[in-house]
Amino acid sequence: MKIALAQLNYHVGNFESNTNKIIDHIIKAKNNGADLVVFAELCVCGYPSRDFLEFDEFIGLCDEAAKKIAEVCVDIACIIGLPTPNHKTEGKDLSNSAYFIENGQVKAVVNKALLPNYDVFDEYRYFEPSTEFNCIEFKGKRIALTICEDLWNTIENPLYVTRPMDTLIHQNPHVMINIAASPFAYNHDEERIEILSDNASRYKLPLLYVNHVGAQTELIFDGGSLVFDSTGKLIDEMPYFEESMAYYTLNEDNTLSFDHPTTVKAERAGDIEQIHQAVILGIRDYFYKSGFKQAILGLSGGIDSAVVCALAAEALGPQNVMAVLLPSRFSTDHSLKDAQDLVDNLGCKHEIVPIKSITEAFETALNPQFDGLPFNIAEENIQSRSRAVLLMAMCNKFGYILLNTSNKSEAAVGYGTLYGDMCGGISVIGDVYKTQVFELAKYINRNEEIIPINSIVKPPSAELRPDQKDTDSLPEYDVLDKILAEYIENRCSSAEIIRMGYDEATVRRVIKLTNSAEHKRYQTPPILRVSPKAFGMGRRMPIVGKYLS
Repeated sequence: MKIALAQLNYHVGNFESNTNKIIDHIIKAKNNGADLVVFAELCVCGYPSRDFLEFDEFIGLCDEAAKKIAEVCVDIACIIGLPTPNHKTEGKDLSNSAYFIENGQVKAVVNKALLPNYDVFDEYRYFEPSTEFNCIEFKGKRIALTICEDLWNTIENPLYVTRPMDTLIHQNPHVMINIAASPFAYNHDEERIEILSDNASRYKLPLLYVNHVGAQTELIFDGGSLVFDSTGKLIDEMPYFEESMAYYTLNEDNTLSFDHPTTVKAERAGDIEQIHQAVILGIRDYFYKSGFKQAILGLSGGIDSAVVCALAAEALGPQNVMAVLLPSRFSTDHSLKDAQDLVDNLGCKHEIVPIKSITEAFETALNPQFDGLPFNIAEENIQSRSRAVLLMAMCNKFGYILLNTSNKSEAAVGYGTLYGDMCGGISVIGDVYKTQVFELAKYINRNEEIIPINSIVKPPSAELRPDQKDTDSLPEYDVLDKILAEYIENRCSSAEIIRMGYDEATVRRVIKLTNSAEHKRYQTPPILRVSPKAFGMGRRMPIVGKYLS
């Protein structure tokens, strides 16, 4: 039996595009002699559809799409994922389902049993978990078909009380197939391989796994579909961050073979390389799927805006990126030169719009209220908000989307101005710590100097007052980021972090700053998720909570 795995980029709610893409790949697989072509979890509607799933019309359009797909599925079988109505009175209204379609008919329906409801996942909000498990008979073989999380309960601390494969294995399947929508995080590929390998070796069956690729707002799907033999050995690995289709043969002895050379990597891509690829895909899909083409950002000459500008130019093409230099009376000549050198290196568009007279006008208007009071954060933030007004005006006039350039370290401790440098349509590096931003800049420069070296080596500064440095307000980033990672990603308390050897006063200050900035993060743009715990939908904290403050 020849099986094709179709690793594709879907668009939430775009039924015409998704359906046509699925049909095109069924035809392609059929022309290449495949007996079965496998698509990803909820491929018909895209993932995550969120509250679109509460609309009856949306579910009806999924059904119509499945019927169109079935019409072309003749002399070949396919597996597709879609939401379906739960016809039982009890439980949620929907199931997260997989259709097995053969010769124009839905021959089997498999419903997902283990519904993730943690971090970015919210499936139990919509779906009823399945309690019935049956293999699918096809071409003399029995297929144990599962959906994503159904194979993720082999970990040391199980989240669920059942394992679907523990039931399916008693039906003597010949192969496991798992369809998934598994979002990217820079540590997730190795975890994914470990979990799936454990399943193959545990049940002594070959395993074919197909994943989404592409970005849906803040969630990025990296592809990397996988194939294992019955010992748990990874025997093939499809490309990361790009669409692909590959073919495998399930032999009479239930071994898997394939014609193409294996693409299993001898060495995993490093975190920074993966973050680079993920953010490029995240920017590109955010614009393409939203119907926009051109981005704008404020370019300061600092490392954060330089990295974002370089990433945007790579994702969208430099001709589609407008970098606006917005010097104030505190901007240094070298910052302007660094920004100018960057746009020259990239070849993107740029404008220079000084803000000195604008901020002075605000300050003059506020003289009666501020009379006699010293310069402080109020005047600093007027500069940042003046820049945002100008950038948003250009968005309105020319149809740009504003890229937010704040990093995760700044977002964590509130080192940013609401309605100023924190505004934007999408936050590009809001899940990338400052120390990682430096590494990312060096990676971008791996072949040639794109980001000026001075932007990388000079002390970071917001340049909102004379001789300002980030370290005037914050610990050194190599210390700050380690404390933040323990608190945010690893969910350690201040007491636990202090026991690790960090200075007590610094730890308590950092955690207090982080908790106090929660109201700011509620008002930021969507953040491209690249870590296992990103700000946004995956980290839900109360604004007025006292614990850990």
